[in-house]
Amino acid sequence: MSAPIRVALVDDQALFRAGIRMLVASQPDLEFVGEAGDGQGAIQLSDELRPDVILMDVRMPVLDGIEATRRIVLAGEESGATAPRIIVLTTFDLDEAAARAIRAGASGFLLKDAEPEFLLAAIRTVHAGTAVVAASATRALFEHVGRTAPKPAPAEFRSLTSREREIFGLAARGLSNAEIAQSEYLSEATVKTHVSRILGKLSLRDRVQLVVYAFEHRLNEHRADQ
Repeated sequence: MSAPIRVALVDDQALFRAGIRMLVASQPDLEFVGEAGDGQGAIQLSDELRPDVILMDVRMPVLDGIEATRRIVLAGEESGATAPRIIVLTTFDLDEAAARAIRAGASGFLLKDAEPEFLLAAIRTVHAGTAVVAASATRALFEHVGRTAPKPAPAEFRSLTSREREIFGLAARGLSNAEIAQSEYLSEATVKTHVSRILGKLSLRDRVQLVVYAFEHRLNEHRADQ
């Protein structure tokens, strides 16, 4: 039997922490290992307890969740250790803070009023290496970026091959590897290789950052031959 997923929570509301603590502890494959009430505490918690997944509130005293996320991810990169996967929790469908948290290295974000089953599934999903964004938050993300002025397509995007641009466009729409494989008549392994190369060329951490990148630059509107 595999070891349980070690989960920590960072939020400045004690009642909310208590509810999440009981929810996580009720699952046989999850272990609640600690909690903190602000971003500074999150950094200390991450360093001392080494959780697999951290649920991180955005707005907190002392240090907000965005900066705490950035520092935790950076510390992992600098030390060569595996940094915890971070799921940002937000009250609103989307605000700029949530998008900034993704750029800082979060593996996704969820609404605080998400169904308990969805939150538990998200923990397991990000631990397995896949990013998570609530569906309603994804729509809001697209609408938010759509109201901003598009940035020019960067040079590194133009370095993608025609096939990589096709895969990029499908991934930016939120399609899974299996769905892309079916659409393009490829194996899932081939799609996974393409996605990994795309992320590397664009210096993106994961598929959530790919979605943000695509909509910031209006690359979802690009055809493979452009």
